[in-house]
Amino acid sequence: MDSCGGTEGGVRKRLFAVSALPTVVDLDPASCATSLNRISRNLRMTGAILVIDAERKLVCDSQGNPAGVDFSERPYVNDGLGADADSLVVGTYTVSKLTGAAVLPVAVPLIRDGSVIGVVATAIRLDWLQERMAERNLSGGGTVTLADREGVILAHAPDPGALVGATMPETLLSKVQSAEPGTLEATRIGNGDRTIIGYRPATVEMPVFVSAGLSSSQAFHIINRTTWASLSMVLFSVVAAFIAATVVGDRFILRPVYRIVGVLESYKAGNLASRTKMAGQAGELGLVGDTLDSLLDELEARRAAAALSEDRRSLLVGELRHRVKNTLAVVTAIARQTFPRDERLHSFSQRLSALGRAYDLLFAGQEGHPEAPIADVVKAALAPYEQGAETPFEIAGPPLMIQAEGGLALSLVIHELATNATKYGALSDRNGRVLISWTSANGRITFTWHEQDGPPVSKPERVGFGSLLIGRAFPASCRPEVKLDYSPDGLKCLIEFEANLPSAVTSLAG
Repeated sequence: MDSCGGTEGGVRKRLFAVSALPTVVDLDPASCATSLNRISRNLRMTGAILVIDAERKLVCDSQGNPAGVDFSERPYVNDGLGADADSLVVGTYTVSKLTGAAVLPVAVPLIRDGSVIGVVATAIRLDWLQERMAERNLSGGGTVTLADREGVILAHAPDPGALVGATMPETLLSKVQSAEPGTLEATRIGNGDRTIIGYRPATVEMPVFVSAGLSSSQAFHIINRTTWASLSMVLFSVVAAFIAATVVGDRFILRPVYRIVGVLESYKAGNLASRTKMAGQAGELGLVGDTLDSLLDELEARRAAAALSEDRRSLLVGELRHRVKNTLAVVTAIARQTFPRDERLHSFSQRLSALGRAYDLLFAGQEGHPEAPIADVVKAALAPYEQGAETPFEIAGPPLMIQAEGGLALSLVIHELATNATKYGALSDRNGRVLISWTSANGRITFTWHEQDGPPVSKPERVGFGSLLIGRAFPASCRPEVKLDYSPDGLKCLIEFEANLPSAVTSLAG
């Protein structure tokens, strides 16, 4: 089948090369015939090369036949005149008008100035094709058949006889233009033997039907012989496997496997020094044991490095915490000395104190990312505003953790809200109450501050520093949304935010 494709490719290149010759394009009979004769002198697989004009008349050929021979009844000529510029037209079984030989004609359009002015045609000689098939030297009842797209036999091996030029039996004829390759069982052409046939239908790309058959008796003989050989090999393999399992397996497979498994179980139980010590032992299992030892050594080295790194990190966190607290204390002292009589000093000191309490809570004893329960952050921020045993605060919310960045901001906001409530809101009245709650959804925390039973509330005429701090305390990475509702029955503040660190909100119960 590959040789057929190679033949078609060679013919295609040759015809297109001929169609580009100036003597051919000019349709000059004398010069054209000389060029074609020189090109085809050593060609055996094809017949004459023809140049036929748009009137279906012969212009010249490689064998010196007279011009004017009419080819209008030849389908491949008409198909070539209507084909695309780069198309190769393959005809069907044909008896040459010039030589009388059986051939398979092929043609390409002849183009001049973008218009089709004729065709360049040749033909694959079927006797040459039959010789190539005979060289296959088929044996054991094998057959090969080539046919055109109409089911006419072009070549047949091993016994062409009168088959070339005949139409294939209906069994194969129905498969010539089927959609997919396939197999079937049919009666062999010529002697009536049952044959298993594999076929490839004719297509646009390869317009030749190809089938290869093998005698049923010969095929099953090969299958039976292969089956018995396979059964013998299976029996031998079973015996060999049994011997290997009983004699060799225990020493060279089971013992090393048990050794590797034992080391893994020991390591899992906490014996981090457990190793197979199989370095240098031959075989794949020795390599596995040595590789396992290397892996365990690497894991132990990484564990030690991680522990050392964690110790250093904890030391740095503790040092940072200490330095931040000292910095807050220094800032407070500087403020008191710089503004000893400024009435805003007390508010400033309280804000720093709230920040310090939140910092203590969030960073105390942390071994991972600094975080703390929201409830603890809220209570620490409200501690200076508690009024004895009866607290004015009603706190409710699920057990959620909050990271340091969001926790520090939330602590400052609660302090400002509580300070404002003490001066102007619910905490300025003995009967006033503050309802504090929070929820979590889709990785975001919604915090609500709602004052009740206090003096009437009105929206301030100007925005003070405290209001600015509430709106800007959270960093942009938390994507905060702050809403202040100055309802007459009590201020309501709603803050929605998210932390910008991994595991920003984690359930304490989980």
